This record gives sequence, C-alpha cells and structure tokens, in this order.
Amino acid sequence: QVQLVESGGGLVQAGDSLTLSCVDSARTGSTYATGWFRQAPGKEREFVAGSSWNCETTYYADSVKGRITISCDHAKKTVNLQMNGLTAEDTAVYYCAATHPRYTGSPHSEEYDNWGQGTQVTVSS
Repeated sequence: QVQLVESGGGLVQAGDSLTLSCVDSARTGSTYATGWFRQAPGKEREFVAGSSWNCETTYYADSVKGRITISCDHAKKTVNLQMNGLTAEDTAVYYCAATHPRYTGSPHSEEYDNWGQGTQVTVSS
C-alpha cells in the first residue's frame, strides 16, 4: 500500500519561497495521481494542486495559480510543491494524497485514498 511522506515544511518569512516534497516511502511503484491539500487552523482542508502520475497534467486552485507549481522529480520519485511569494494566509499543514488516475486533479478530498501525515508551513509576517 502506498505510504506517503511529506517533507520540507518550516517557518519562513512573508515573501519567501518553500518547496515541499512527497514520496511513497513504501516504494510500491504504484501509478497514482497526486494531490496537495492544506488545512489552516479552524478551517476545512482545501485543495491546492494536483497532478497526473507523471506530472504531465497539472491542476491548481484559483487561489494559488501563478505562485505554486507542482512537479515530479522522476529520479527521486517525489512529487514536489514549489511555493513562491508566501503570505500568512499560506500558513497551514500541507498534505499530499494519492488517488486513482481517473481522479487526477480532483479537488475533492474524499476521492483520495492514501494520505501523508502532513508537514507544517508557517509564514510569519
């Protein structure tokens, strides 16, 4: 079973950039689509970005378009989330999740089967 692990979170200043990574630590070799979600304190989990298994197709929430890029590092077998121009509103726990390829880019968390434990991103203003 896919076991996703996120890394790269931390405390940054407003305007900084940060790159999160997501890897299947079980190295199952499974083909799945990936989604990145985030959950801020007191708010519901929201979709940030999604990609096909090879990152040839990508999707973004309107709120992050132009600032966030999802990409695949095929050598490291990671799916990365590069975030630029961070603001306090980006403070949240960020999760990566896996879903069947037919749900590629889905913004609906219930369509994702496997979730990582999350990584905290805190942006100070």
